[in-house]
Amino acid sequence: MTGPPLVIETRRLTKKYGPHTAVDDVDLHVAEGDRYGFLGPNGSGKTTLVRMLLGLVFATRGEIEVLGHPVPRQVGRVLPDIGALVEGPAAYPHLSGRANLRIQDASGPGGRHGGRQGRRERVDDALERVGLAGIDKRPVRTYSLGMRQRLGLAGALLHQPRLLVLDEPTNGLDPHGIREVRDLLIELNDAGTTVFLSSHLLSEVEALCTDVGLVDRGRLVLEEPLDAVRHDTGRVVVHTPDVERAVALLGSAVVARSADRLVVGADAARGGPSALARQLVAHDVRLNALTAERRSLEDVVVEMTGPGTDRT
Repeated sequence: MTGPPLVIETRRLTKKYGPHTAVDDVDLHVAEGDRYGFLGPNGSGKTTLVRMLLGLVFATRGEIEVLGHPVPRQVGRVLPDIGALVEGPAAYPHLSGRANLRIQDASGPGGRHGGRQGRRERVDDALERVGLAGIDKRPVRTYSLGMRQRLGLAGALLHQPRLLVLDEPTNGLDPHGIREVRDLLIELNDAGTTVFLSSHLLSEVEALCTDVGLVDRGRLVLEEPLDAVRHDTGRVVVHTPDVERAVALLGSAVVARSADRLVVGADAARGGPSALARQLVAHDVRLNALTAERRSLEDVVVEMTGPGTDRT
C-alpha cells in the first residue's frame, strides 16, 4: 500500500559556495498533507535549502521536484500553487499593507485564483486570516515586527496555495499571535494545504508538525514522523507528595528526583505505569500523576547536532 504522493523530493541535493558546503547530499521527502518541521542550528543550511526549493538559489548538484515538477527548470509551473515566506517579509515601506498586497497580487502569476477580478476579496480575506482585518492606511515602515510578519504570511496565503513554505513564520509574534498562526496553519492543512515550516521554536514544531527533518552542518541527520522521534524512554515519571516514602520503597530504581517528582528507571518500570502505580499505592504512596517518559524534541536536536555558527 503506497502513501500519499510527495510534494517535495530532493535527491543528493548539494550547494557549495567556494570551499564551503552549505547543503550536503540531502534527500528530503515531504508528502502531501504533511505538516513538516525543518530544524537545525543556525548556519546548518536550512534557509539555503528552502531557497533552492523555490528556485531562488541554484544547486551545485542534485535534483529537486516540487509538486511533481523539476525545479528550477519548471519552477514557473509550480510557483502559482506555492505560498512562501522566506527570511522575513519584504514590502514597500512607504505604502500600506493593503496596497502592498494588491501590488503583490497583481504582479504574481495568475494561477488558479488570480486575475484582477476578486483581487479586493483575496486581499481582505488574507488580511483577516492573519489578524490584520482592521489594518488602516499607515505605511509599512510604521509596523511592528509582528505586524510585518503577519503581513508576509498574508502574502503567502493570497492564492490559496497547495504548498506553504515558511521560514520562521512566528518571528516577532507574542504568545497569542503564535497560537493564532499555529491554529491557522492547522486549519489550512486540514483543508488540504501541505505545510513546510522552518523554525527555531521547538515547542511550536512539537505542537504543530506531524513530521520533522533535522539538518546539521548541511547534512540531513534525521527524517521521521514526530511520534517516532518522541518515543517512550521506558522510564516512568511519578508526581507524588510522598517523595521520601517512594524513594525508600524504590531505592536505586529512582534515577532522578525533585521536590514532588521522581523518574523511575526502565528496569523497575518494565511493567509500565499501571504496574508501578499499583506497587506505590499498595505501600500508601499518594499519586498526583504517573506517566511514561517521552523524549522531547529538544533532547533529540541537542543529541544529534552541534552548536550553530553563531557560537564562537
